Formats: sequence, structure tokens, C-alpha cells
Amino acid sequence: MSYDVIVIGLGGMGSAAAYRLAERGQRVLGIDRYPPVHDQGSSHGGSRITRQAYFEDPAYVPLLLRAEELWREVEARSGRTVVHYTGGLMIGRPGSRTVAGSLASARQWGLDHELLDADAVHARFPTFTLADDEIALYEGKAGFVVPEASVAAHLRLAAEAGAELHYSELVTTWEAVAGGVRVRTAEGVYTAERLVLCPGAWAPELLADLGIPFAIERQVQYWFTPGGPVGPFLQDRHPIYVWDPEDGRQFYGFPATDDDPAAGVKVAFFRGGRICTPSTIDRTVDPAEIDAMVSYTTGRLPELAGTCCRAVTCMYTNTPDEHFVIARHPAHERVVVACGFSGHGFKFVPVVGEIVADLSVDGQTRHPIELFDPTRFVTSSVGDRL
Repeated sequence: MSYDVIVIGLGGMGSAAAYRLAERGQRVLGIDRYPPVHDQGSSHGGSRITRQAYFEDPAYVPLLLRAEELWREVEARSGRTVVHYTGGLMIGRPGSRTVAGSLASARQWGLDHELLDADAVHARFPTFTLADDEIALYEGKAGFVVPEASVAAHLRLAAEAGAELHYSELVTTWEAVAGGVRVRTAEGVYTAERLVLCPGAWAPELLADLGIPFAIERQVQYWFTPGGPVGPFLQDRHPIYVWDPEDGRQFYGFPATDDDPAAGVKVAFFRGGRICTPSTIDRTVDPAEIDAMVSYTTGRLPELAGTCCRAVTCMYTNTPDEHFVIARHPAHERVVVACGFSGHGFKFVPVVGEIVADLSVDGQTRHPIELFDPTRFVTSSVGDRL
């Protein structure tokens, strides 16, 4: 059987793409090397931050505003709660990227926000202890997305819209052929008019011809048991945060999502993980890594004791400038790529699905994606368009 579109990768982005394509009446085949909603890539761990005052670049804000609309739509259609709005603190010195960048985006786009000094933060959110020269931008629209719930909801909606979804099936090669594409897997050969690649950490393997020096970074997510009651860390009292300390080793965290102290409170570093590949990643978290995380939480979140009750790994797929790659393939106009989300992409999942469907069906999108052009890394053409 031939399809209109094959989607390779059914994690965060691929599940959303499969749904949006099937919703438009496309005959969709989705393929993933693992069972659905797995923990081997970048779409697990129970929570991912969502925020709109975006310090990375104000150009992301229109996409975040659209993502908020689409998250609500996905929740209504699937019957699942995917996003929890807890408010969020962007913490650091006034000139830090986290604070200054968030403030620039908030002002440019007229986003509701407050600037709080260290005393005001502690008065409102007693779990946080800032240095005297640190401030925070508070954003009420911040919170967290549950990645597993997002993937499950999008896969269900895709299947209900008619998508054929294959799990535990390894893609070995893809190629452009006359009038379409051909995908080979361990199970067979499939053809389609168009192809969507959402490969996550397998981007270096499946998209080597883009010439982008992707770096796969091992990241660790930690859960700590509070020294006292878990109540102060619940989401009505403890917002998400991104903290930019003086040494620049940015870290972030979430409220407790369970009133059982044993479930823990999640924290993680934003950068600085070991470079790896999906086949070489070390899934074991050693005591020195836990100690490093403890050193950052002890003084800043003093009610969160240094007892780590759980730690799991995931992977970032980083581009050199930490901006995404979303475009039609420069050499193959029938192929759309969405990858290189560099550790800050999950909040964009539903709008990336919409953009990918636009590019695949219409060849263009109304959304601003100029920042994500893969040719920004290449000095010469990677090939002729079909």
C-alpha cells in the first residue's frame, strides 16, 4: 500500500505531526522503533516546562501563543489533561540571559509579567531563597506539560483520524524516488508521496545529508524528597522555575505532582551533559552527579533535602545555535524535517505538528519559522530539489 505521508518518529513532534496530517484527510503511516510512549528518547520524565516570556529569542513567542491554543484543543478532543499552569519564575541577576531575555520578550509582545526582588519572591514563594542581588520575572502563564500524556493524546487522535501507526519497527533507510519517497524498515518497504522526519536523537543517523553538526547530549532528571512536608512544594504554592546562578550553570525545576513525599520534587540542569549517541548513552546516574545537583539546591531551596529518591536520563538533540530545525529538506522538497530542538522544544509540540502538516500538504506555513532554516549551517547547497 502507498500512503500520502509517512512520518518517521512518533515521540512528541512526530505524534503531533501524524495527528495533524491525518486530521487533514491524509493517508498517514507513522513508524517508531519503540513501543508507544516510551522512555528511550526525549519525551518522558513526567514534566516539561512551558513558558511564553521566552529568553531564547522573542521570535518564538507567536508560536508559543498558538501552542497554548492548540494544547487546549488537544485536551478537549482527547479528554486528557496535558498542561498544568502553575506560574513560573525566571531567576538570576538583572543582566542574566534568563532574566533580561525573558523581560525583553515580555515587553515586546505585551505579556503579563512581574519583576520581583529576592524578598518579594521569598514572601510569595517561601520555598525559594534568592541571593540579595538576584531578581525574578514572574509569569502567570508558565507551567508544565506532561510529555507522556501529550504523546498518548496525539497518538490516539491520530489513530482516530485514520493514521496507521507501526510501533517497534526500525527504519533502516529512506530515499527520494521519482514522484515520492521510499522507506525501508526491518519489516518491509513503504512508499508515499511525501515524508516527515521527526527523528529526535536519531537525527545524525537519519539526516546526515543535512550537514548539521547535531550534538546528542545526555541529560539527567532528578527527584528529591523534601526534608519536611511536601505541601509547600505542591503546584498551588511552588511554581516552575529556571534559575541562572552567578556561575552560569542554569538549572530548573517543578512543583511536586503528587502529595506523597516519596514521589519527590523534580530538578535538573539545563546544559552541561555528556555528549553521547542513542546507542552509547549511559543510563546509570552516579553519586557525583547527584552531589552536584544537591550543591545547587541546598542553599536555594533549603526545604528540599538532599535525598535523591529517583534519577532518569533523557537526551537533547542540540544544534550549534540551539535553535530548531523545521523546514522542507533543502535537497528534497517532498521531505519535511523537524528536529534539533536543543532541550527546549516540548512546549511547542502542537504547533510544530501544525507547521509540519502545513509544509507537507501546502508547501508553506503562515507561522514564522525563518529562524529554523537548516541551510543556516551550510555554506553551499546540499543538492538539487526534486
